[in-house]
Amino acid sequence: MAASELFTKFARVWIPDTVDVWKSAELLKDYKLGDTVLHLKLEDEQETQYRIDSKTKELPPLRNPDILVGENDLTALSYLHEPAVLHNLKVRFMDSKLIYTYCGIVLVAINPYEQLPIYGEDIINAYSGQNMGDMDPHIFAVAEEAYKQMARDERNQSIIVSGESGAGKTVSAKYAMRYFATVSGSASETNVEEKVLASNPIMESIGNAKTTRNDNSSRFGKYIEIGFDKKYRITGANMRTYLLEKSRVVFQAEDERNYHILYQLCASKHLPEFKELRLNHAQNFNYTNLGGNPVIEGIDDAKEMLNTRQACSLLGINESYQMGIFHVLGAILHLGNVTIKSNDRDADNCFIPPNTEHLIIFCDLLGVDYEQMAHWLCHRKIITGSETYIKPMPRFQALNARDALAKHIYASLFNWIVHHVNRALRASVKQNSFIGVLDIYGFETFEVNSFEQFCINYANEKLQQQFNMHVFKLEQEEYMKEQIPWTLIDFYDNQPCINLIEAKLGILDLLDEECKMPKGSDDTWAQKLYNTHLNKSALFHKPRMSNRAFIIQHFADQVEYQCEGFLEKNKDTVYEEQIIVLKASKLNLLAELFNEGKQVSSPTEGRPPVARATVKSAKPRALQPSKEHKKSVGHQFRNSLHLLMETLNATTPHYVRCIKPNDDKFAFTFDPKRAVQQLRACGVLETIRISAAGFPSRWTYQEFFNRYRVLMKQKDVLSDKKLTCKNVLEKLVKDQDKYQFGKTKIFFRAGQVAYLEKLRADKLRVACIRIQKTIRSWLQRKKYLRMRSAAITIQRYVRGYQARCYAQFLRRTRAAILIQKFQRMYAARQKFLRILSATLVIQSFVRGFRGRRRFKAVLREQKAVILQKHLRGWMARRRYSRTHHAIVYLQCCFRRMMAKRELKKLKIEARSVEHYKTLNIGMENKIVQLQCKVNGQTKEIKSLLEKLVSLETTYTNETEKLRTEVDRLRISEGSAKVSSNKITCLMEEIAILRKELEETQAHKKRLEESADKYKQETDLVVFQLKEWNALLKKEKEDLNLRIQEQVKEITESMERQNKEETKQLQIDLNDERSRYQSLLNEFCKLEERYDNMKEEISLVSITKPGHRRTDSTHSSNESEYTYSSLLSSEPGESEDVTRRTEEFPDQKGTLDMSLFLKLQKRVTELEQEKLALQEELDGKEEQALRSKKEVEDQQLKARGAELEYESLKRQELESENKKLKNELNELHRALTEKGAPQATAPGSPAYKVLLDHLNAATEELEVRKEEVLILRSQLVSQKEAMACKETMTEPTIFLEDVRKMKDQGEITQTFLGLKETNRLLETQLQGQKKIYENELEGLRGEVQNLKEEINRQQQLLAQNLQLPPEARIEASLQHEITRLTNENLDLMEQLEKQDKTVRKLKKQLKVFAKKIGELEVSQTENISPAQLADEPIRPVNIPRKEKDFQGMLEYKKDDELKLIKNLILELKPRGVAVNLIPGLPAYILFMCVRHADYINDDQRVRSLLTSTINGIKKILKKRSDDFEIVSFWLSNTCRFLHCLKQYSGEEAFMKHNTPRQNDHCLRNFDLAEYRQVISDLAIQIYQQLTKVMENILQPMIVSGMLEHETIQGVSGLKPTGLRKRTSSVADEGTYTLDSIVRQLNNFHSTMCQHGMDPELIKQIVKQMFYIIGSVTLNNLLLRKDMCSWSKGMQIRYNVSQLEEWLRDKNLQACGAKETLEPLIQAAQLLQVKKKTDEDAEAICSMCGALTTAQIVKVLNLYTPVNEFEERVTASFIRTIQVRLQNRKDSPQLLMDAKHIFPVTFPFNASSLALESIQIPSSMNLGFLLRV
Repeated sequence: MAASELFTKFARVWIPDTVDVWKSAELLKDYKLGDTVLHLKLEDEQETQYRIDSKTKELPPLRNPDILVGENDLTALSYLHEPAVLHNLKVRFMDSKLIYTYCGIVLVAINPYEQLPIYGEDIINAYSGQNMGDMDPHIFAVAEEAYKQMARDERNQSIIVSGESGAGKTVSAKYAMRYFATVSGSASETNVEEKVLASNPIMESIGNAKTTRNDNSSRFGKYIEIGFDKKYRITGANMRTYLLEKSRVVFQAEDERNYHILYQLCASKHLPEFKELRLNHAQNFNYTNLGGNPVIEGIDDAKEMLNTRQACSLLGINESYQMGIFHVLGAILHLGNVTIKSNDRDADNCFIPPNTEHLIIFCDLLGVDYEQMAHWLCHRKIITGSETYIKPMPRFQALNARDALAKHIYASLFNWIVHHVNRALRASVKQNSFIGVLDIYGFETFEVNSFEQFCINYANEKLQQQFNMHVFKLEQEEYMKEQIPWTLIDFYDNQPCINLIEAKLGILDLLDEECKMPKGSDDTWAQKLYNTHLNKSALFHKPRMSNRAFIIQHFADQVEYQCEGFLEKNKDTVYEEQIIVLKASKLNLLAELFNEGKQVSSPTEGRPPVARATVKSAKPRALQPSKEHKKSVGHQFRNSLHLLMETLNATTPHYVRCIKPNDDKFAFTFDPKRAVQQLRACGVLETIRISAAGFPSRWTYQEFFNRYRVLMKQKDVLSDKKLTCKNVLEKLVKDQDKYQFGKTKIFFRAGQVAYLEKLRADKLRVACIRIQKTIRSWLQRKKYLRMRSAAITIQRYVRGYQARCYAQFLRRTRAAILIQKFQRMYAARQKFLRILSATLVIQSFVRGFRGRRRFKAVLREQKAVILQKHLRGWMARRRYSRTHHAIVYLQCCFRRMMAKRELKKLKIEARSVEHYKTLNIGMENKIVQLQCKVNGQTKEIKSLLEKLVSLETTYTNETEKLRTEVDRLRISEGSAKVSSNKITCLMEEIAILRKELEETQAHKKRLEESADKYKQETDLVVFQLKEWNALLKKEKEDLNLRIQEQVKEITESMERQNKEETKQLQIDLNDERSRYQSLLNEFCKLEERYDNMKEEISLVSITKPGHRRTDSTHSSNESEYTYSSLLSSEPGESEDVTRRTEEFPDQKGTLDMSLFLKLQKRVTELEQEKLALQEELDGKEEQALRSKKEVEDQQLKARGAELEYESLKRQELESENKKLKNELNELHRALTEKGAPQATAPGSPAYKVLLDHLNAATEELEVRKEEVLILRSQLVSQKEAMACKETMTEPTIFLEDVRKMKDQGEITQTFLGLKETNRLLETQLQGQKKIYENELEGLRGEVQNLKEEINRQQQLLAQNLQLPPEARIEASLQHEITRLTNENLDLMEQLEKQDKTVRKLKKQLKVFAKKIGELEVSQTENISPAQLADEPIRPVNIPRKEKDFQGMLEYKKDDELKLIKNLILELKPRGVAVNLIPGLPAYILFMCVRHADYINDDQRVRSLLTSTINGIKKILKKRSDDFEIVSFWLSNTCRFLHCLKQYSGEEAFMKHNTPRQNDHCLRNFDLAEYRQVISDLAIQIYQQLTKVMENILQPMIVSGMLEHETIQGVSGLKPTGLRKRTSSVADEGTYTLDSIVRQLNNFHSTMCQHGMDPELIKQIVKQMFYIIGSVTLNNLLLRKDMCSWSKGMQIRYNVSQLEEWLRDKNLQACGAKETLEPLIQAAQLLQVKKKTDEDAEAICSMCGALTTAQIVKVLNLYTPVNEFEERVTASFIRTIQVRLQNRKDSPQLLMDAKHIFPVTFPFNASSLALESIQIPSSMNLGFLLRV
């Protein structure tokens, strides 16, 4: 493909940049061959030019399409080069918060510097069993791949974790080991996996330190081999360590720390056990304060010390050794503070001041001699040929020797700890295979590089070589597997660099040779290097400005090494004199460290001794020192590295490359420069280069067809997909070298997939444009048609409106003329009428004025009096009214203030949670009080209204009075008119009265003014009253509203509270059920484990003949159940059972494990009874002590004789008891041998004789029992007395009895007998006490009655004496009649009681007779015919045949095992479910239980129920994976449980029974406790059924719900890299949604056929849907390729199909749909818009069932499949996080797919009549008899 086809306008490329390493740009015009400049536009819209190299003509790398950015696998990128890798990692790390990425076979892990919730046990379970490419990249995926390959290929595996310091190597290795420990478990009970994990804190404390790049940097390399057995369970582990950085013990750079353990020790100095170490703060020790910052933020060293000590204890390092370790570490700290001073006279001499405190502490802690150590720290021995000299050392040399000693001690301690850790992790069983985890330092380059960096980079060269060879091998295997031609891929071979280091005359050889020279130095060694390799090796260079350094060209970068210190570090010299002093130590641990006889420094074969010192001997020895002492550090490291490479080459490697994103340790901050350096150094780019050199892009034919179907025409699509793909590719890509066809895949060169994606995008873009053109045309035409139709409609309406307006104008004109005519006429007439009316009014007023003026003069005085009267009354009333209203107003204000205070208190109380219940309790009273207050206020308002009405009435009366006065005045005016003739004669009087008239007028004016004023005031008062009335009404309404609101709020709050409490109670109930059921599940697991162990023991062990002891649990359970059953039965029955158990002592019950819960309950009851009896006993003992003190002296003399007499009597009674037993056995034997059924029939002589003997024996036995009880009580009292007297009579007898009991069983039986005797004694004592109390009360009552009778008789006698003789006789007769009547009634009551007793005894006699008859029948079956012939023929009693079937089944005791075998163990559910009624086995078992209850046989009931439960458990254990079996027995167990409830006789379960069913209820036994046991069994079966369904559905869910395209063509697969690796196991089959639906139909039909309860089916369906939803959602959250818009549509369609299935089965109300709500919301989240704040708000309100972590995870994983989709921006995700930060939900990312909802079994009564059930012959139950 020509460059001009790719470098076109708008194509995007990468150009180098000094800041970001690479920068994206877009071409502004097409590139043409021969152009020297590319015109580009950067992302910030700046235009620039890129000059093409004229020599190489190399164009800038092209950028991948956006849909390929953020891929899980870097090899899926079409363009494989450095900028594409860097950009993909940055996008995943910064935008999606994903720290893991695949790069072919390498997992790239970027340190986030933040704790992420992706390492929980739920994540481990999600990755367990998955193929590596099926899930998102993760360290768990690599670990699972290694574990799977180990199991499949039976080949050892290795996980190589490398990277810079601070990149997260140690954490990655730790998580890998945690995965193995969690998934595999341990092969023994020693918890090896916990020890493997516990080794991490120990090694981190002694081998990790803080550096400038990492707070927990590993300063050594380690390789941990985790061993597995044949079942691939962890058996043990082994650790190898490499190159401990000893120099850190004595020196740390700025802002760094020493090893953690030293700071942990200083932080724990306050502990009592560390007082003797005399430690101080870390800043006070020279070895811990050199870095200047001894504290790590967020780390508590004291707490870490506790973790370290706990880990040591777990790994078997006891306290004494731990204290020895701490002594050595404390001594190292004090050694660093030892001061060495120079001699002022001689500079070559030094000394230690006397009594140096730190040296004294050092010697005390290590138990060495102070003088010797002080001497040899400043002196050394020099040995010549014949003499030995002791030479003092200069101060600097002495300080170096001190530091060397400290380093040597620490290194030896490190090796010792590693040795003991390996010993603790040693495998206890044989190791079959192992997985090694290599945590080793990555390539390092600093400003100053020394010997440590040289060794580290040498190791990385070896690892890189192995990595390159492995990558090349995998590529070659892939090509050969697909049978495509391949050529040798050129890759970087770093063998020359390795030869430069380790070959003959290499750098290490020359270094060892220089170390052997007497006067060897770093300078001479550097000159040898220059002479040997300079200008001879292309990889070796000399710096220009230095003669003491050299440069090596490593595979990653050039590194300059400083020669200073190389020789000293390689030799690692420690003076032997100091070691000799340490060997003489009194500390055992130190002696072990330096004992040459023990190889403590090599805990594993092949592991190099780290930094072994070269000890110089003072005297020549006869034997040559071992070669190990002559080996230098470099030589040892080279050997250990060779051994490591041999191990790695013998295993299958898996690579994890850890990347440090920035040097500042900022969370999720990406520095491109640092990342590129590490990618180059760790070999990721080399992997990319090797992949790009071949065919990096690989597609299966089906994937290619699905993706690029749009590029094919219909005629190109053939039935053969392979041929179709070949034809299409030949048309699309002309160059045949750009692709190759394999057997199953198509291989593409780099860039071809991008080209195909471009073609696909162009085709889709053209299609989109055509669709848009058509849609827009259609939309515009629809818009035009709508506008045209609207215009026509508007025109029509406008024209009609205009016509109507013109017509209206004409009508209005005509109407206006008419109106004007009539208006003018009306105006003229009104004017005339007004003039006429005015004239008449003027005349009338003039005439009236004249008459009134005369009349007013007459009435002046009278009106004045009246006005004065009314005015004064008005003023008094007004004053009273104002006072009254003021008082009322003050009262209202005061009451309002008090009401507000009360309301405030009520509001506070309403908000208070503590008083809420009190408020609820008294709420009704408060409502009543408020109602009373409202009523009172209503009454007050009514009174105010009444007052207002009275005032209005008064005002009306006054007005009426005034009106009457006016009328009267008018009448007087009339009289004045009559007397008008007298005016002439009164003119003189008028003149006199004019003056008075004027005064009267003035007075009248004043009165009118006062009247007007009064009227105004009255109106004002009325207005105020009306306002007050309105205000009161308003306040009343407000109060009513407030009361109603309060009542409503209180009601709502109470309802809300009740709902919340109900919901909380329901949640608590479900939690309690789930806890109980989980405990039950654990119990079942333990029981199964116990049974398995028992079976294994039975298979392994050889049973020996003879007596075998029974299980104590068995015996205790059996005795306990027997005791409880005896208590539940009647007294007669209990005696009968006791006699039966005595007659047949050889019959023993089987182990009843189901009584576990009942025994626990019984134990608590017995403990309570024991406490009560103990208190009663204490009280009685106190009384007895007080009473015994008085008679003790008198009884002591007679004790001896009584004791002998009573012992003899006891022996006689026992002998007589034995005789009675023998007679009874003989009688039974005789009946067995000679009897016949007819001979023992009721009424026969033998029957009478037997009955007489039985009655006599019973009476005799009762008498003997009473005597025995009396004797035992006397014996107990005598024993106490003899204990006080301390005589030897009773102990001697007791010892003799004990000696007779030689068998342990007799002693146990005796103890149990005494225990039962004590219990019987206590019960009888209580019974006798109650009888005595009852008798005493009865006697007291009789005495009281007699007294009353005597008093009554005396009164009657006195009355009779006063009566006449005839009346006296009549009264006496009446009295006698009354007495006789009372006596008759009493006798009738006694007679009724006796009749009841007789009926009860007859019933018992019938039962006994029936039992005796059954016993005789069973005994006579063994009698021979000859014996029967000798017997005389008796008359036969023929019983009447029962007409009706009673719903019971009778079986023999021996047939019980046959019943369980045929009905449970060998029953085939398919035949029963199809042909017979559902639940038939349950009905049969219950009818058998009914018969056992009917005959009152508790042993048979218990045996049958126990055998049934054990049989069901056995068949379920045998067929644990068969859904049909488990479902069948779950249904039958529930039906059996319902039958036990329905026929229990309890009213709650008898509501739906028929009278006939009520007659079939159990009569004698209460099986409530067995119902609980069977309910627990049903819970166990339900949990097993859930596991079976989960195992069946698990492989279908992901494939059917996520991977399969139910809607074809909606989603297109993106290009994939090496995700689905060839080493991974391929899927067995492809499941679809139809497969899941078919399986659900199968489950449902099976359960319906088995007759399972509908409510139980709903719960099972809900559990199934929860499993489907949780597994689907968990996989969606862990798979980036599934988070797209199209996949959301697929999921919603699949969920709708499941909901349709629920509707078809009428299961909408079972709650199954709600379990799918999280999955539905996740699918909706994939499809909604994700841009604006409104979208964020909608998402927050929509995703209520998802947690915040799940929402953010889905948004981060959202990946566009096509370029038309857009990614979710980081700002939008931050907006979502801000909005959801207040939501309180679980931080857990994944749903708990193992969660099981608590199950309930609602009672479901059966309408089936038991008597109508028929047993088919196919069930082989012919031995069952219908009763």
